[in-house]
Amino acid sequence: MRTKMMILTMVVILYASITMAQSPQSHPERDGVHEPPPQAYTDCQGRKAGDTVQHATREGNVAATCVDSPKGLVARPNKPRGPQQDDQSRESQPSDRPPQSNSLRGERPRDNHQQYSIEQAISNQAQLHTIAFSGLAFITGDYGAATFIPPGKVCDFFGFQYMRDIDVAGKGHNPMFLSRVAGNVLYVLNDGQRDLLEKAAREEARQLRVLAEMRLPLIKAFYRELSGDIPQGSRGLNKDAVMRYVGDIFAFDADLSYRRAELFGQIAASFTQAQKAWLGKMKFGDFNTWPDIDVEKYKLPRGTEKLVNVAYMTHASEFFSWYAGSVEADTYFCPERHGTYFGGFYMKDMPAMGKRDYDISTSVTGDRGKDFLDVLTANQRNHITVIPEMQRRALQETIKLRSAIAVELRKFLKGEQADKVRVLALGRRYGEMDGEMSCYYATAFAKVNRTLTNEQRQKLMKLRGLEGFKSAPAYIYSSPAREELRLPNTDYFFFPNAKSAERAK
Repeated sequence: MRTKMMILTMVVILYASITMAQSPQSHPERDGVHEPPPQAYTDCQGRKAGDTVQHATREGNVAATCVDSPKGLVARPNKPRGPQQDDQSRESQPSDRPPQSNSLRGERPRDNHQQYSIEQAISNQAQLHTIAFSGLAFITGDYGAATFIPPGKVCDFFGFQYMRDIDVAGKGHNPMFLSRVAGNVLYVLNDGQRDLLEKAAREEARQLRVLAEMRLPLIKAFYRELSGDIPQGSRGLNKDAVMRYVGDIFAFDADLSYRRAELFGQIAASFTQAQKAWLGKMKFGDFNTWPDIDVEKYKLPRGTEKLVNVAYMTHASEFFSWYAGSVEADTYFCPERHGTYFGGFYMKDMPAMGKRDYDISTSVTGDRGKDFLDVLTANQRNHITVIPEMQRRALQETIKLRSAIAVELRKFLKGEQADKVRVLALGRRYGEMDGEMSCYYATAFAKVNRTLTNEQRQKLMKLRGLEGFKSAPAYIYSSPAREELRLPNTDYFFFPNAKSAERAK
């Protein structure tokens, strides 16, 4: 059986130490320096961390989330109020702001758009329940399940996630969605343009596989942390090592995204008026306006490698979301976009695998995440509920980084040249932020796992809801790996023991 040996890239980079302190320009009340009013504690009496409550303020009742504090549960408003909201917008939003109402092309129902936004994605409640969902998947799953990830979750600077989340017809999370939009794009392209897509897909497939394999050592290290199988004398995961490694992954991802945007710009520049008119009738985020084209006529020949087919269809579908979308759509991400190393996608998507018309519930992540927290004790929950505040700075920087990458890549659509060095540097920093957040998750999940009772484990396995499903030893995206993937030593991700550290000096 052929084996693959993957080599970790060791890049020596100096990082400033990361603390929870904010810069001098921070707003003290939002950062928690000012004591919350007594009513904030009263509103959470009898509640659990993560519960949503109505918090009484001078301006009226506002939605708030109960979070742990040194003095007990306290209601934290989900959005800043009054003048502070303007301050936060100026501080956390990039020059090209995240999705706001009326910011994208196409007609969408207002309530659906409000449900999906950057603000919602980074809210404490959305993040808490998404992290908890990942914890449930990680603790009840295995290494193989954790390697599963949809291919659309990489190189995702082309607005497709936003287009599917705000779809008027509610078909965004149905397999028909991608087939329908890809079919229209492939139908309207001429032979030469389709040839460009196919050539790019064949070239990119090899790189996509490398990108998937780069994730595997990290996931293995996280499972070592979960089970306590860490180097002797080590105190656990080394956040700086994790950040450096994920920085490498995301820089590679940014390189692929750069090439994809360059290709899309080339195709768009060659459009005829008739092609523009066809795509112009298709509304961004409205499945109902897309003609029912038989995509089977335009797929690659039978026998084509699966990852080539995936890349080809991904290029076709994401071309439209990019062509018809905006920087705001490209910047958007769903709450589970980060920390994708814990098996949440396997737990959520596996029931839909192989089914052409299957709607994945958009509430499953939040509902099961909340249920997971309900099974835990107060002390166990605290390991999870503190994470949203710990990662807040990283999430806010992530928005700015994604927007900057999107702005740069869209230069190709204008016939300009994007700065590749800048895109890769932004991508690397983005990866460091993802690595920081992921390290928080892995460490917290391991702490919870060490204290679970047998009764709790039984409840969590039932909550997992995948009886009869068995994961493959490893996945390359959503397909089982066809050969054994031999991993390098993952001790790199952990703090050295005291003797090794002393020798290193």
